[in-house]
Amino acid sequence: MSGHQTVLVLDFGSQYTQLIARRVRENRVYCEIHPFDLALDEIRRRAPVGLILSGGPQSVYDDGAAGAPEELFTLGVPVLGICYGLQAMAQALGGGVAASDRREYGRAEIRLADEPGLLFQGLGERQTVWMSHGDRVADLPPGFRTTASTPNAPVVACEDPDRRLWGIQFHPEVSHTVAGGDMLRNFLYEACGATGDWGMASYLEEAVEAVRRQVGPEGRVICGLSGGVDSSVVAALLTRAVGERMIAVFVDNGVLRKREAAQVVHSLGDGLGIPVRAVDASERFLAALAGIEEPEAKRRAIGREFIEVFEAEARELEGVGFLAQGTLYPDVIESVSVQGPSAVIKTHHNVGGLPETLGFELIEPLRYLFKDEVRQLGRELGLPEELIRRHPFPGPGLAVRVLGEVTAERVALLREADAIFLDELKESGWYDKTSQAFAVLLPVKSVGVMGDYRTYENVVALRAVETQDFMTADWSQLPYELLGRVAGRIVNEVRGVNRVVYDVTSKPPGTIEWE
Repeated sequence: MSGHQTVLVLDFGSQYTQLIARRVRENRVYCEIHPFDLALDEIRRRAPVGLILSGGPQSVYDDGAAGAPEELFTLGVPVLGICYGLQAMAQALGGGVAASDRREYGRAEIRLADEPGLLFQGLGERQTVWMSHGDRVADLPPGFRTTASTPNAPVVACEDPDRRLWGIQFHPEVSHTVAGGDMLRNFLYEACGATGDWGMASYLEEAVEAVRRQVGPEGRVICGLSGGVDSSVVAALLTRAVGERMIAVFVDNGVLRKREAAQVVHSLGDGLGIPVRAVDASERFLAALAGIEEPEAKRRAIGREFIEVFEAEARELEGVGFLAQGTLYPDVIESVSVQGPSAVIKTHHNVGGLPETLGFELIEPLRYLFKDEVRQLGRELGLPEELIRRHPFPGPGLAVRVLGEVTAERVALLREADAIFLDELKESGWYDKTSQAFAVLLPVKSVGVMGDYRTYENVVALRAVETQDFMTADWSQLPYELLGRVAGRIVNEVRGVNRVVYDVTSKPPGTIEWE
Protein backbone atom coordinates (compact mmCIF):
# COMPACT_ATOMS: atom_id res chain seq x y z
CA MET A 1 0.00 0.00 0.00
CA SER A 2 2.72 2.43 -0.97
CA GLY A 3 1.68 6.03 -1.46
CA HIS A 4 0.17 6.37 2.02
CA GLN A 5 1.83 7.55 5.18
CA THR A 6 2.57 4.40 7.16
CA VAL A 7 3.03 3.53 10.83
CA LEU A 8 4.74 0.23 11.60
CA VAL A 9 3.84 -1.82 14.69
CA LEU A 10 6.68 -4.10 15.80
CA ASP A 11 5.07 -7.08 17.51
CA PHE A 12 6.62 -8.49 20.68
CA GLY A 13 3.80 -11.00 21.12
CA SER A 14 1.00 -9.02 22.75
CA GLN A 15 -2.57 -10.29 22.59
CA TYR A 16 -3.53 -6.68 21.78
CA THR A 17 -1.17 -6.11 18.82
CA GLN A 18 -3.91 -6.24 16.20
CA LEU A 19 -5.92 -3.75 18.27
CA ILE A 20 -3.06 -1.25 18.06
CA ALA A 21 -3.11 -1.37 14.26
CA ARG A 22 -6.88 -1.05 14.16
CA ARG A 23 -6.86 1.98 16.43
CA VAL A 24 -4.22 3.62 14.28
CA ARG A 25 -6.27 3.00 11.14
CA GLU A 26 -9.36 4.39 12.83
CA ASN A 27 -7.41 7.65 12.84
CA ARG A 28 -7.09 7.40 9.02
CA VAL A 29 -3.43 6.45 9.18
CA TYR A 30 -2.31 3.28 7.39
CA CYS A 31 -0.62 0.78 9.68
CA GLU A 32 1.17 -2.55 9.25
CA ILE A 33 2.26 -5.17 11.80
CA HIS A 34 5.67 -6.82 11.55
CA PRO A 35 7.75 -9.07 13.84
CA PHE A 36 9.78 -7.25 16.47
CA ASP A 37 13.05 -8.15 14.69
CA LEU A 38 12.21 -6.51 11.35
CA ALA A 39 15.55 -5.51 9.82
CA LEU A 40 16.56 -1.88 10.18
CA ASP A 41 17.22 -1.63 6.43
CA GLU A 42 13.68 -2.82 5.78
CA ILE A 43 12.30 -0.21 8.17
CA ARG A 44 14.26 2.48 6.34
CA ARG A 45 13.00 1.21 2.99
CA ARG A 46 9.40 1.46 4.13
CA ALA A 47 9.97 5.03 5.39
CA PRO A 48 7.36 4.99 8.19
CA VAL A 49 6.20 8.21 9.80
CA GLY A 50 6.15 6.42 13.16
CA LEU A 51 6.95 3.18 14.97
CA ILE A 52 4.98 1.52 17.78
CA LEU A 53 6.51 -1.23 19.91
CA SER A 54 3.79 -3.58 21.20
CA GLY A 55 3.41 -5.26 24.55
CA GLY A 56 4.53 -8.83 25.14
CA PRO A 57 4.33 -11.72 27.63
CA GLN A 58 8.01 -11.94 28.57
CA SER A 59 10.32 -10.06 30.90
CA VAL A 60 13.00 -8.10 29.06
CA TYR A 61 15.68 -9.43 31.43
CA ASP A 62 14.85 -13.12 30.75
CA ASP A 63 17.36 -15.20 28.81
CA GLY A 64 16.46 -15.11 25.14
CA ALA A 65 13.84 -12.39 25.60
CA ALA A 66 12.92 -10.32 22.57
CA GLY A 67 14.73 -7.01 22.51
CA ALA A 68 15.14 -3.86 20.47
CA PRO A 69 18.50 -2.69 19.08
CA GLU A 70 19.72 0.72 20.16
CA GLU A 71 19.98 1.70 16.47
CA LEU A 72 16.19 1.48 16.18
CA PHE A 73 15.94 4.64 18.27
CA THR A 74 18.43 6.60 16.18
CA LEU A 75 16.48 6.40 12.90
CA GLY A 76 14.90 9.80 13.53
CA VAL A 77 11.42 8.21 13.41
CA PRO A 78 9.00 8.88 16.32
CA VAL A 79 8.69 5.77 18.52
CA LEU A 80 5.95 4.85 21.00
CA GLY A 81 6.70 1.95 23.33
CA ILE A 82 3.66 0.27 24.92
CA CYS A 83 4.11 -1.86 28.07
CA TYR A 84 6.82 -4.39 27.11
CA GLY A 85 7.73 -2.03 24.25
CA LEU A 86 8.49 0.70 26.79
CA GLN A 87 10.64 -1.71 28.81
CA ALA A 88 12.53 -2.88 25.72
CA MET A 89 13.21 0.74 24.80
CA ALA A 90 14.36 1.62 28.33
CA GLN A 91 16.71 -1.35 28.47
CA ALA A 92 18.18 -0.67 25.02
CA LEU A 93 18.92 2.96 25.91
CA GLY A 94 20.61 2.36 29.27
CA GLY A 95 17.66 2.35 31.66
CA GLY A 96 16.74 -0.34 34.16
CA VAL A 97 13.77 -2.74 34.29
CA ALA A 98 12.89 -4.78 37.36
CA ALA A 99 10.13 -7.01 38.71
CA SER A 100 7.52 -4.95 40.51
CA ASP A 101 6.64 -5.58 44.14
CA ARG A 102 3.02 -5.05 43.18
CA ARG A 103 1.85 -6.26 39.79
CA GLU A 104 -0.94 -4.33 38.10
CA TYR A 105 -3.65 -5.98 36.01
CA GLY A 106 -6.90 -4.36 34.99
CA ARG A 107 -8.14 -0.82 35.50
CA ALA A 108 -5.94 1.68 37.28
CA GLU A 109 -5.89 5.43 37.81
CA ILE A 110 -2.75 7.27 36.76
CA ARG A 111 -1.75 10.79 37.70
CA LEU A 112 -0.14 13.03 35.10
CA ALA A 113 2.98 15.05 35.91
CA ASP A 114 2.87 18.83 36.17
CA GLU A 115 4.28 18.86 32.64
CA PRO A 116 2.43 15.89 31.11
CA GLY A 117 4.08 16.08 27.71
CA LEU A 118 2.86 15.43 24.19
CA LEU A 119 0.86 12.20 24.62
CA PHE A 120 -1.40 13.71 27.27
CA GLN A 121 -2.10 17.07 25.63
CA GLY A 122 -5.64 18.21 26.40
CA LEU A 123 -6.28 15.50 29.02
CA GLY A 124 -7.17 15.80 32.70
CA GLU A 125 -4.75 15.28 35.57
CA ARG A 126 -6.13 11.80 36.38
CA GLN A 127 -6.79 9.13 33.76
CA THR A 128 -8.33 5.67 33.92
CA VAL A 129 -6.17 3.17 32.01
CA TRP A 130 -5.81 -0.59 31.50
CA MET A 131 -2.70 -2.15 33.05
CA SER A 132 -1.22 -5.59 32.36
CA HIS A 133 2.30 -5.84 33.74
CA GLY A 134 4.44 -7.46 36.39
CA ASP A 135 7.62 -5.50 35.61
CA ARG A 136 8.32 -1.79 35.71
CA VAL A 137 10.91 0.72 34.56
CA ALA A 138 13.06 1.23 37.63
CA ASP A 139 15.57 3.67 36.11
CA LEU A 140 14.86 5.98 33.18
CA PRO A 141 17.43 6.15 30.36
CA PRO A 142 19.40 9.41 30.08
CA GLY A 143 17.34 12.17 28.48
CA PHE A 144 13.93 10.83 29.55
CA ARG A 145 11.55 12.34 32.07
CA THR A 146 8.47 10.91 33.79
CA THR A 147 5.09 12.17 32.56
CA ALA A 148 2.70 9.96 34.59
CA SER A 149 2.80 7.61 37.56
CA THR A 150 0.81 5.48 40.02
CA PRO A 151 1.62 4.62 43.65
CA ASN A 152 2.78 1.17 42.46
CA ALA A 153 4.72 2.33 39.39
CA PRO A 154 6.65 5.62 39.59
CA VAL A 155 7.18 5.51 35.80
CA VAL A 156 3.87 4.87 34.03
CA ALA A 157 4.71 7.17 31.13
CA CYS A 158 7.85 8.94 29.98
CA GLU A 159 9.27 10.86 27.05
CA ASP A 160 12.41 12.13 25.40
CA PRO A 161 10.95 14.63 22.91
CA ASP A 162 14.38 15.67 21.61
CA ARG A 163 14.90 12.13 20.31
CA ARG A 164 11.15 11.77 19.51
CA LEU A 165 10.69 8.84 21.90
CA TRP A 166 7.63 8.13 24.08
CA GLY A 167 6.69 5.24 26.35
CA ILE A 168 3.68 4.16 28.40
CA GLN A 169 3.23 1.19 30.74
CA PHE A 170 -0.50 0.74 30.06
CA HIS A 171 -2.49 -0.17 26.93
CA PRO A 172 -4.09 2.80 25.11
CA GLU A 173 -5.45 0.49 22.40
CA VAL A 174 -8.06 -1.22 24.61
CA SER A 175 -11.41 0.43 25.26
CA HIS A 176 -10.88 0.29 29.05
CA THR A 177 -8.29 3.06 28.72
CA VAL A 178 -10.85 5.83 28.58
CA ALA A 179 -8.76 8.42 26.71
CA GLY A 180 -6.57 5.92 24.88
CA GLY A 181 -7.79 7.12 21.50
CA ASP A 182 -6.77 10.69 22.35
CA MET A 183 -3.31 9.54 23.39
CA LEU A 184 -2.77 7.60 20.17
CA ARG A 185 -4.13 10.51 18.17
CA ASN A 186 -1.64 12.86 19.86
CA PHE A 187 1.18 10.50 18.93
CA LEU A 188 0.03 10.14 15.33
CA TYR A 189 -0.77 13.76 14.54
CA GLU A 190 1.47 15.69 16.90
CA ALA A 191 4.54 13.45 17.05
CA CYS A 192 4.42 11.75 13.64
CA GLY A 193 2.88 14.58 11.62
CA ALA A 194 0.19 12.32 10.17
CA THR A 195 -2.16 13.85 7.61
CA GLY A 196 -4.89 11.19 7.70
CA ASP A 197 -4.66 10.06 4.06
CA TRP A 198 -5.97 6.51 4.62
CA GLY A 199 -9.59 5.60 3.88
CA MET A 200 -11.83 3.06 2.17
CA ALA A 201 -12.71 5.17 -0.86
CA SER A 202 -9.07 5.51 -1.85
CA TYR A 203 -8.37 1.89 -0.95
CA LEU A 204 -11.17 0.73 -3.27
CA GLU A 205 -9.78 2.70 -6.21
CA GLU A 206 -6.28 1.34 -5.62
CA ALA A 207 -7.50 -2.26 -5.15
CA VAL A 208 -9.54 -2.20 -8.37
CA GLU A 209 -6.58 -0.86 -10.35
CA ALA A 210 -4.26 -3.43 -8.76
CA VAL A 211 -6.59 -6.29 -9.78
CA ARG A 212 -6.84 -4.98 -13.34
CA ARG A 213 -3.05 -4.81 -13.62
CA GLN A 214 -2.65 -8.32 -12.21
CA VAL A 215 -5.37 -9.96 -14.33
CA GLY A 216 -4.68 -8.06 -17.53
CA PRO A 217 -7.16 -7.28 -20.32
CA GLU A 218 -8.20 -10.90 -21.00
CA GLY A 219 -7.56 -12.88 -17.80
CA ARG A 220 -10.38 -14.77 -16.04
CA VAL A 221 -10.84 -15.19 -12.30
CA ILE A 222 -12.59 -17.76 -10.12
CA CYS A 223 -13.71 -16.70 -6.63
CA GLY A 224 -14.69 -18.97 -3.75
CA LEU A 225 -17.94 -17.58 -2.37
CA SER A 226 -19.19 -18.54 1.10
CA GLY A 227 -21.95 -15.96 1.38
CA GLY A 228 -20.19 -14.20 4.24
CA VAL A 229 -19.07 -10.60 4.23
CA ASP A 230 -15.45 -11.24 3.21
CA SER A 231 -16.01 -13.36 0.12
CA SER A 232 -19.01 -11.26 -0.94
CA VAL A 233 -16.89 -8.09 -0.84
CA VAL A 234 -14.17 -9.84 -2.86
CA ALA A 235 -16.71 -10.95 -5.47
CA ALA A 236 -18.19 -7.45 -5.74
CA LEU A 237 -14.75 -5.84 -6.01
CA LEU A 238 -13.66 -8.32 -8.71
CA THR A 239 -16.87 -7.71 -10.63
CA ARG A 240 -16.16 -3.98 -10.60
CA ALA A 241 -12.58 -4.62 -11.73
CA VAL A 242 -13.03 -7.23 -14.49
CA GLY A 243 -16.79 -7.66 -14.95
CA GLU A 244 -18.03 -11.03 -16.20
CA ARG A 245 -14.47 -12.34 -16.45
CA MET A 246 -14.92 -13.24 -12.75
CA ILE A 247 -16.96 -16.34 -11.83
CA ALA A 248 -17.99 -16.81 -8.18
CA VAL A 249 -18.41 -20.45 -7.12
CA PHE A 250 -20.76 -21.00 -4.18
CA VAL A 251 -20.60 -24.45 -2.57
CA ASP A 252 -23.52 -25.60 -0.42
CA ASN A 253 -21.78 -27.83 2.12
CA GLY A 254 -24.95 -29.01 3.86
CA VAL A 255 -24.14 -27.22 7.13
CA LEU A 256 -25.33 -23.73 6.19
CA ARG A 257 -27.93 -21.70 8.04
CA LYS A 258 -31.58 -21.79 7.01
CA ARG A 259 -32.32 -20.16 3.64
CA GLU A 260 -28.64 -19.22 3.28
CA ALA A 261 -27.96 -20.75 -0.15
CA ALA A 262 -31.00 -19.09 -1.73
CA GLN A 263 -30.19 -15.75 -0.09
CA VAL A 264 -26.63 -15.75 -1.42
CA VAL A 265 -27.67 -16.45 -4.99
CA HIS A 266 -30.48 -13.90 -4.85
CA SER A 267 -28.65 -11.01 -3.13
CA LEU A 268 -25.40 -11.33 -5.07
CA GLY A 269 -26.47 -12.91 -8.33
CA ASP A 270 -29.85 -11.30 -8.93
CA GLY A 271 -29.43 -8.17 -6.80
CA LEU A 272 -25.89 -7.10 -7.73
CA GLY A 273 -25.35 -8.89 -11.02
CA ILE A 274 -22.38 -10.90 -9.73
CA PRO A 275 -21.96 -14.12 -11.77
CA VAL A 276 -22.62 -16.94 -9.27
CA ARG A 277 -22.18 -20.66 -10.01
CA ALA A 278 -24.03 -22.61 -7.27
CA VAL A 279 -22.98 -26.18 -6.44
CA ASP A 280 -25.05 -28.40 -4.14
CA ALA A 281 -22.55 -30.75 -2.48
CA SER A 282 -24.45 -31.15 0.79
CA GLU A 283 -24.77 -34.94 0.65
CA ARG A 284 -21.07 -35.31 -0.05
CA PHE A 285 -20.05 -33.13 2.91
CA LEU A 286 -22.44 -34.84 5.33
CA ALA A 287 -21.12 -38.24 4.25
CA ALA A 288 -17.56 -37.05 4.95
CA LEU A 289 -18.60 -35.90 8.44
CA ALA A 290 -20.30 -39.17 9.38
CA GLY A 291 -18.99 -40.60 12.63
CA ILE A 292 -16.69 -37.64 13.40
CA GLU A 293 -17.06 -35.94 16.78
CA GLU A 294 -13.74 -34.16 17.40
CA PRO A 295 -13.92 -30.46 16.37
CA GLU A 296 -10.57 -30.27 14.57
CA ALA A 297 -11.35 -33.47 12.66
CA LYS A 298 -14.62 -31.86 11.49
CA ARG A 299 -12.70 -28.85 10.23
CA ARG A 300 -10.18 -30.99 8.38
CA ALA A 301 -12.91 -33.09 6.76
CA ILE A 302 -14.79 -30.02 5.54
CA GLY A 303 -11.56 -28.44 4.29
CA ARG A 304 -10.64 -31.55 2.27
CA GLU A 305 -14.08 -31.82 0.70
CA PHE A 306 -14.20 -28.14 -0.19
CA ILE A 307 -10.85 -28.36 -1.98
CA GLU A 308 -11.96 -31.40 -3.99
CA VAL A 309 -15.29 -29.83 -4.96
CA PHE A 310 -13.64 -26.55 -5.84
CA GLU A 311 -10.98 -28.31 -7.95
CA ALA A 312 -13.67 -30.17 -9.88
CA GLU A 313 -15.57 -26.94 -10.62
CA ALA A 314 -12.42 -25.11 -11.60
CA ARG A 315 -11.54 -27.79 -14.17
CA GLU A 316 -14.86 -27.15 -15.93
CA LEU A 317 -14.12 -23.44 -16.40
CA GLU A 318 -11.91 -22.75 -19.38
CA GLY A 319 -9.28 -20.05 -19.45
CA VAL A 320 -9.28 -19.30 -15.72
CA GLY A 321 -5.83 -18.32 -14.51
CA PHE A 322 -6.54 -16.56 -11.22
CA LEU A 323 -8.09 -17.51 -7.89
CA ALA A 324 -9.55 -14.77 -5.64
CA GLN A 325 -10.11 -15.39 -1.95
CA GLY A 326 -11.00 -13.35 1.12
CA THR A 327 -7.76 -13.50 3.09
CA LEU A 328 -7.82 -10.77 5.76
CA TYR A 329 -4.91 -9.03 7.46
CA PRO A 330 -5.30 -11.04 10.72
CA ASP A 331 -4.84 -14.23 8.65
CA VAL A 332 -1.60 -12.84 7.24
CA ILE A 333 -0.35 -11.69 10.66
CA GLU A 334 -1.15 -15.01 12.30
CA SER A 335 0.78 -16.88 9.61
CA VAL A 336 4.03 -15.12 10.61
CA SER A 337 5.96 -16.62 13.50
CA VAL A 338 6.21 -14.13 16.35
CA GLN A 339 7.07 -14.80 19.97
CA GLY A 340 4.14 -14.84 22.37
CA PRO A 341 0.35 -15.25 22.15
CA SER A 342 -0.01 -13.49 18.81
CA ALA A 343 1.91 -16.36 17.21
CA VAL A 344 -1.05 -18.73 17.57
CA ILE A 345 -2.31 -19.62 14.09
CA LYS A 346 -6.02 -20.12 13.54
CA THR A 347 -7.20 -23.41 12.13
CA HIS A 348 -9.02 -23.27 8.82
CA HIS A 349 -8.13 -19.79 7.59
CA ASN A 350 -7.38 -18.80 4.01
CA VAL A 351 -3.60 -18.45 4.05
CA GLY A 352 -2.28 -21.62 2.46
CA GLY A 353 -5.80 -23.07 2.51
CA LEU A 354 -5.91 -24.16 -1.15
CA PRO A 355 -3.23 -26.35 -2.74
CA GLU A 356 -0.72 -25.04 -5.26
CA THR A 357 -1.75 -27.86 -7.62
CA LEU A 358 -4.78 -25.78 -8.57
CA GLY A 359 -2.37 -23.90 -10.77
CA PHE A 360 -3.93 -20.47 -10.23
CA GLU A 361 -2.29 -17.18 -9.38
CA LEU A 362 -3.75 -15.84 -6.14
CA ILE A 363 -5.64 -12.54 -5.88
CA GLU A 364 -6.19 -11.36 -2.30
CA PRO A 365 -7.57 -7.80 -2.39
CA LEU A 366 -8.49 -7.80 1.33
CA ARG A 367 -5.16 -9.02 2.71
CA TYR A 368 -4.37 -5.58 4.20
CA LEU A 369 -7.78 -5.09 5.88
CA PHE A 370 -9.37 -5.89 9.22
CA LYS A 371 -12.95 -7.13 9.49
CA ASP A 372 -14.51 -3.76 10.29
CA GLU A 373 -12.66 -2.24 7.33
CA VAL A 374 -14.04 -4.95 5.04
CA ARG A 375 -17.55 -3.90 6.08
CA GLN A 376 -16.69 -0.28 5.22
CA LEU A 377 -15.37 -1.43 1.84
CA GLY A 378 -18.61 -3.35 1.25
CA ARG A 379 -20.58 -0.13 1.77
CA GLU A 380 -18.33 1.64 -0.74
CA LEU A 381 -19.16 -1.15 -3.21
CA GLY A 382 -22.90 -0.79 -2.62
CA LEU A 383 -23.52 -4.16 -0.96
CA PRO A 384 -26.87 -4.38 0.86
CA GLU A 385 -26.70 -3.45 4.53
CA GLU A 386 -28.32 -6.74 5.53
CA LEU A 387 -25.35 -8.60 4.06
CA ILE A 388 -22.75 -6.22 5.49
CA ARG A 389 -24.18 -6.44 9.02
CA ARG A 390 -24.39 -10.23 9.05
CA HIS A 391 -22.89 -11.85 12.10
CA PRO A 392 -19.71 -13.88 11.55
CA PHE A 393 -20.27 -17.53 10.61
CA PRO A 394 -17.53 -20.16 11.02
CA GLY A 395 -16.03 -21.75 7.92
CA PRO A 396 -17.13 -25.25 9.02
CA GLY A 397 -20.65 -23.86 9.50
CA LEU A 398 -23.16 -25.63 11.71
CA ALA A 399 -20.83 -28.65 11.91
CA VAL A 400 -19.03 -27.01 14.84
CA ARG A 401 -22.30 -25.98 16.46
CA VAL A 402 -23.65 -29.52 16.40
CA LEU A 403 -21.60 -30.87 19.29
CA GLY A 404 -20.78 -34.50 18.78
CA GLU A 405 -21.61 -36.41 15.60
CA VAL A 406 -22.96 -34.44 12.65
CA THR A 407 -25.95 -36.02 10.92
CA ALA A 408 -28.49 -34.61 8.49
CA GLU A 409 -31.19 -34.93 11.17
CA ARG A 410 -29.20 -33.13 13.87
CA VAL A 411 -28.18 -30.36 11.45
CA ALA A 412 -31.81 -29.88 10.40
CA LEU A 413 -32.90 -29.62 14.04
CA LEU A 414 -30.23 -27.03 14.86
CA ARG A 415 -30.91 -25.10 11.65
CA GLU A 416 -34.55 -24.56 12.68
CA ALA A 417 -33.68 -23.57 16.25
CA ASP A 418 -30.99 -21.18 15.06
CA ALA A 419 -33.35 -19.54 12.55
CA ILE A 420 -35.95 -18.94 15.26
CA PHE A 421 -33.34 -17.31 17.51
CA LEU A 422 -32.02 -15.01 14.75
CA ASP A 423 -35.51 -14.11 13.51
CA GLU A 424 -36.61 -13.10 17.02
CA LEU A 425 -33.43 -11.06 17.52
CA LYS A 426 -34.08 -9.18 14.29
CA GLU A 427 -37.75 -8.67 15.06
CA SER A 428 -36.94 -7.27 18.51
CA GLY A 429 -34.10 -5.01 17.30
CA TRP A 430 -31.48 -6.94 19.25
CA TYR A 431 -29.66 -8.45 16.26
CA ASP A 432 -27.71 -5.25 15.58
CA LYS A 433 -27.05 -4.77 19.31
CA THR A 434 -25.21 -8.09 19.46
CA SER A 435 -21.98 -8.91 17.65
CA GLN A 436 -22.64 -12.60 17.18
CA ALA A 437 -25.57 -14.82 18.10
CA PHE A 438 -26.38 -18.45 17.37
CA ALA A 439 -27.79 -21.71 18.69
CA VAL A 440 -25.79 -24.82 19.66
CA LEU A 441 -27.07 -28.40 19.75
CA LEU A 442 -25.64 -30.12 22.82
CA PRO A 443 -24.66 -33.81 22.90
CA VAL A 444 -26.98 -34.46 25.87
CA LYS A 445 -30.66 -35.15 26.39
CA SER A 446 -32.94 -34.11 29.20
CA VAL A 447 -36.19 -35.33 30.71
CA GLY A 448 -39.24 -33.19 30.03
CA VAL A 449 -43.02 -33.24 30.04
CA MET A 450 -45.12 -32.37 27.02
CA GLY A 451 -48.83 -32.75 27.45
CA ASP A 452 -49.37 -35.89 29.48
CA TYR A 453 -46.22 -37.57 28.25
CA ARG A 454 -42.68 -37.85 29.54
CA THR A 455 -40.04 -36.84 26.99
CA TYR A 456 -36.34 -37.47 26.72
CA GLU A 457 -35.05 -35.12 24.05
CA ASN A 458 -32.33 -32.71 22.96
CA VAL A 459 -31.01 -29.56 24.62
CA VAL A 460 -30.27 -26.37 22.67
CA ALA A 461 -27.99 -23.66 24.06
CA LEU A 462 -28.32 -20.04 22.92
CA ARG A 463 -25.24 -17.84 22.67
CA ALA A 464 -25.10 -14.05 22.11
CA VAL A 465 -22.09 -11.82 22.70
CA GLU A 466 -21.11 -8.18 22.43
CA THR A 467 -17.58 -7.20 21.44
CA GLN A 468 -15.59 -4.56 19.62
CA ASP A 469 -12.82 -6.77 18.34
CA PHE A 470 -13.73 -10.46 19.01
CA MET A 471 -10.53 -10.83 21.06
CA THR A 472 -12.56 -10.36 24.21
CA ALA A 473 -16.35 -10.51 24.49
CA ASP A 474 -19.12 -10.13 27.06
CA TRP A 475 -22.30 -12.20 27.00
CA SER A 476 -25.29 -10.17 25.89
CA GLN A 477 -27.82 -9.39 28.59
CA LEU A 478 -30.85 -10.11 26.44
CA PRO A 479 -34.23 -9.28 27.99
CA TYR A 480 -35.87 -12.18 29.85
CA GLU A 481 -39.01 -11.64 27.82
CA LEU A 482 -37.08 -12.15 24.58
CA LEU A 483 -35.28 -15.24 25.86
CA GLY A 484 -38.55 -16.69 27.06
CA ARG A 485 -40.20 -16.11 23.69
CA VAL A 486 -37.28 -17.73 21.82
CA ALA A 487 -37.21 -20.73 24.16
CA GLY A 488 -40.98 -21.18 23.89
CA ARG A 489 -40.93 -21.12 20.10
CA ILE A 490 -38.01 -23.55 19.85
CA VAL A 491 -39.56 -26.11 22.20
CA ASN A 492 -42.97 -25.84 20.52
CA GLU A 493 -41.84 -25.64 16.89
CA VAL A 494 -38.69 -27.76 16.69
CA ARG A 495 -39.55 -31.42 17.14
CA GLY A 496 -36.91 -33.17 19.21
CA VAL A 497 -36.02 -30.30 21.58
CA ASN A 498 -37.49 -30.06 25.08
CA ARG A 499 -35.04 -27.72 26.83
CA VAL A 500 -33.31 -24.40 26.01
CA VAL A 501 -30.46 -22.84 28.04
CA TYR A 502 -28.59 -19.53 27.70
CA ASP A 503 -24.79 -19.24 27.81
CA VAL A 504 -23.61 -16.47 30.17
CA THR A 505 -19.85 -17.05 29.76
CA SER A 506 -17.61 -14.21 28.64
CA LYS A 507 -14.40 -14.47 26.60
CA PRO A 508 -12.11 -15.16 28.38
CA PRO A 509 -12.42 -17.62 30.03
CA GLY A 510 -14.65 -19.14 27.35
CA THR A 511 -14.45 -18.76 23.58
CA ILE A 512 -17.27 -17.38 21.45
CA GLU A 513 -17.87 -20.66 19.59
CA TRP A 514 -18.31 -23.84 21.58
CA GLU A 515 -16.04 -25.86 19.27
